[in-house]
Amino acid sequence: MTYRSKLLVAALAVAAAAPALAARPELKVKEQIDIAAPPAKVWETISSFDNLGWHPAVGSTSLDKGKNNTKGAVRTVTTKDGAKLVEELVTYKAAAHSYTYRIIDSPLPVSGYVSTLTIKPAKGGSHVEWSSTFRRKDEKPAEGADDAGARKAVSGIYTSGLDALKKQLEAH
Repeated sequence: MTYRSKLLVAALAVAAAAPALAARPELKVKEQIDIAAPPAKVWETISSFDNLGWHPAVGSTSLDKGKNNTKGAVRTVTTKDGAKLVEELVTYKAAAHSYTYRIIDSPLPVSGYVSTLTIKPAKGGSHVEWSSTFRRKDEKPAEGADDAGARKAVSGIYTSGLDALKKQLEAH
């Protein structure tokens, strides 16, 4: 296949995919909270990729592949109600108190999900931010799985986790 033919095929593929992508725009969620605890203490609690025990919905976390806190590590998060999410660590920056991961497989109504957890110093303690970008999973979503439903699901996960983290760390 000539270069020109390859270029034409690529252009046609992009053109064919454009309506589906336009129908499923990139969505963003960002939740944040201030915690009256030093960043090092907050980081100590959330820094281990293989342990989401601080989140109230999580029943267990197992490391399935790779080395903990190392790019490429894969974990399975099992919620207390039995749902399983498989996630891969994309970046881990201990000095910056931040890591980014992506969902490989989950029951959530999202695709292309990439999320970052970051802790920064703030007056009186720490500022924790949990953010992500993703698309809704289905082009023709079921009720509650549209863009608003996908955002709501992710936002609920973040706020319940951040609220629990604050309660746990400020209780000590």
